[in-house]
Amino acid sequence: MYDWANSVHNLVIITVIFPIYYQSTVQVSEISGTKELVSFFNFKFDKNALYTFTISAASLLLVFLNPILTGIADYSGRKKMFMKFFCYLGAASCTYFYFFTPENLEFVMIAFGLSIIGWGGSLVFYNAFIPQIATEEHYDRLSARGFAFGYVGSVLLLIFNLLLIMKPDLFGLTQADSDSGFTTRISFITVGLWWAGFAQIPFFRLPKDENKPFQSKFLKNGFLQLKNTFLNVRKSRYLKRFLLAFLVYDMGVMTVIYVATLFANEEINIPRQGLITTLLLIQLIAIPGSYLASLLSEKFGNTIALRIEIVLWTIVPLAAYFTTTANQFYVIACLVGLVMGGIQSLSRSTFAKFIPDNAEETSAYFAFYDITEKIALTLGTFIFGFILDQTGSMRNSILFLIVLFVAGFLLLIRIPSKHVYTD
Repeated sequence: MYDWANSVHNLVIITVIFPIYYQSTVQVSEISGTKELVSFFNFKFDKNALYTFTISAASLLLVFLNPILTGIADYSGRKKMFMKFFCYLGAASCTYFYFFTPENLEFVMIAFGLSIIGWGGSLVFYNAFIPQIATEEHYDRLSARGFAFGYVGSVLLLIFNLLLIMKPDLFGLTQADSDSGFTTRISFITVGLWWAGFAQIPFFRLPKDENKPFQSKFLKNGFLQLKNTFLNVRKSRYLKRFLLAFLVYDMGVMTVIYVATLFANEEINIPRQGLITTLLLIQLIAIPGSYLASLLSEKFGNTIALRIEIVLWTIVPLAAYFTTTANQFYVIACLVGLVMGGIQSLSRSTFAKFIPDNAEETSAYFAFYDITEKIALTLGTFIFGFILDQTGSMRNSILFLIVLFVAGFLLLIRIPSKHVYTD
C-alpha cells in the first residue's frame, strides 16, 4: 500500500502534469542557438537541462544522506520513523507546487528536488521491510504486487486530476480556472494529500519501531553498522556483480522514465491530450508487465529474466532515435509500459535475495541498493542533460542510453540465474 501511496509522485509529478506545467509556465529569458535559456538564481541554463539537473542534484544528496540514516535507523530500531519523515517531506513539497508561478521558479525547483528526496528517502526504508514481512520465495511476487498497486493507485489519481484540469465544470469550476493553471496547481495538492493519507495504512500495519532511547553514540554506532554491512557486501561476489550491473542498466531505465515526457513534447510535438493518453496507457500496461517479470523469474531465474527485460529496453532508445511521428511514439510507449514495472520490481526482489537470512541490518543493505539507484539516476540524467545542453538535441543524448543497456546485459551474464543466491 505504500507503493499505492507514493507512486502518484512518479506519475503525476515526474511524468505527466508537473513537466507539462513546467514547460508552459517557465519563462525563457534568452535564446542561444537552439537552446532556450532560463534564469535560475542569476545563472543561465537550458530550460530542459535545468529540469534534469535538479533531479540529478536531489539524487546525489540522497547518495550521501541515506547510508548515514539507514545505519542509524537499524541501530536505533527507528526504521519506520525515518520512513515517515521522508514521506511527509515529499508530500509537503508536492503541495508547495501550488505556488508555482514564473516568478517563483527558484523555490519551486528546490521543492521539486525535496519531493524527490522525500520519495527516494522513504523508499529505502520501505524496501528494507521486505525481508521482515515475507520469506524469500515470495519476494518476486510481493515486489511485483507492490508495483502493480502503485500503477493502479497513481492512474486513479491522475484520471481525477485530468478531469479536474480538462473538465473543470464537473467540479463547479470554470474553463478560466483551468486556463490560468489554477486547477493544475490544485492537482499538486491532491498528490500530497494522497501520498501522506494512504501512507497511514502501511504505517499502521508494518512492524513497529523498537524505539530504543536516543543516545549520543547512535551516530557513531550507525556508522559502524554501515561499515559492517559494507564489509559484508564486499565479501559477496554475486552481490557486488549485481550492484554493478544494476548501476549500469538502471542509468538507462531511470533516465527514460524521467525524460520521456520532455522528449515527446520537444522532439515529437505530441499534443497534450495524446501525450496524457499515452502515459495512462503505459501505466496500465505496466501492471501485467510487473507480473510477467515475476513469472519469467519463476521459470528461468532472476538474472535471465532481467536479461530478457534489458533486451526489450534496448529497443526503446534505438527506436526513439528514429521516431518522428506520434504513432511511432505510441508503439514505443507500449513497449516501455511492458518492461518498466517488470525490471524495477524484479531488480528490487533480486537484491533482497542476496541479503543473508540472518541479517538484521536490512535498512543498511537496502541503502546500498538505493545508493546504486540514485547514482544511476544522477549520472544518467546529468549526462543526458549535459549532452542536451552541449548539442541542443535530445536525440544525441538517446544514443548514450543504448550503450548503457548493452553494457548492463553483458555484466549480468556474470551472475548465474538462480532462484536462491548464496556465496
